[in-house]
Amino acid sequence: MIIKKPDLAKLTLGVLFLSILLASCFLVLRPFLPALVWATMITIATWPLMLMMQRLLWGKRALAAFVMTLVLLLIFVIPLFMTLANVAEKAPVLIDLATTISKSPPPELLWLKQIPLAGEKLFELWQQILASGGQVLFTKLTPYFGQTARWLASQAGNLGLLFVHFLLTVGICGLLYHSGETVALGIRRFAHRLAGERGDNATVLASQAIRAVAMGVVVTALVQSSVAGLGLLIAGIPYTMVLVVVMFLLIVAQIGPFPVLLACIGYLYWSGDTTWGTFLLVWSLFAGTLDNFLRPFLIKRGADLPLILILVGVIGGLLAMGIIGLFIGPVVLAVGYTLLDAWIKEGDQEESNAPSSVKME
Repeated sequence: MIIKKPDLAKLTLGVLFLSILLASCFLVLRPFLPALVWATMITIATWPLMLMMQRLLWGKRALAAFVMTLVLLLIFVIPLFMTLANVAEKAPVLIDLATTISKSPPPELLWLKQIPLAGEKLFELWQQILASGGQVLFTKLTPYFGQTARWLASQAGNLGLLFVHFLLTVGICGLLYHSGETVALGIRRFAHRLAGERGDNATVLASQAIRAVAMGVVVTALVQSSVAGLGLLIAGIPYTMVLVVVMFLLIVAQIGPFPVLLACIGYLYWSGDTTWGTFLLVWSLFAGTLDNFLRPFLIKRGADLPLILILVGVIGGLLAMGIIGLFIGPVVLAVGYTLLDAWIKEGDQEESNAPSSVKME
């Protein structure tokens, strides 16, 4: 029997051609990958809502996909566009305000006396800080106020890029809503071709992890920033829409809305409006702690994921991909963690099902 030797040149050229083809496809698709990943996450998380919308709209998939796309446009793109417009319009005012503050002496904060119960003590503490060198420290720090405002204004370009990603993401979501079953079947067939039934199960676990992150991170940020923004609107804080978007990004980054809320509370007390300042302080205690029970509840509904995984994913995604990495980072880590955990449990189950050795005398 003659054993035919493999054609090494043919095999090498085939692998080389396939590698070049895959690299070329990656380079072409790379600008769309963040939006594609994000759109996949949003579509998987909101798929039950899309099916419910389809039932309400007489079973018309195209109409349901259009309505869901319009809702995403109203929730994400339009508020961000308004924020960009406000930032671009008010950037010179913010820079002038920061420059004015940097040239002003430290305030006396007489309004501290009007705070119930602790007002006098807070005012005395502030006077002690100024007397013990705080005024010198304030003088050294004030030049940085203007630099900080200019840096924030220069970041409007990053927000513009985020707006483009949002717009592209919403468009891809519309396509996925319309042909979701076809796309899901293709992905599952590809996974089954790679790893059989195990690959198919991995795809289902990945979708559960994506839904858990979307529910636990994004929905929590939407609810908490909306509640906090309602308090700002009631208290009469200007530029509420801009502040809501900033709080949304801070909550996704696991920082929380307190930096914005505390700044607004200080603004109200600084301007002498102690009544609304006290109201916003109480409202902030509720809005700022809302995520402590909302996020774990939503994450547990999708998958059992540790919160430290979400935090690491947010920080790593931000450093690796910028603002959009806030959303993609936790999803990637959650999918990897879920698949790894399932693989380890599968190995433990195989060991437990293996027949025990019989000792021979």
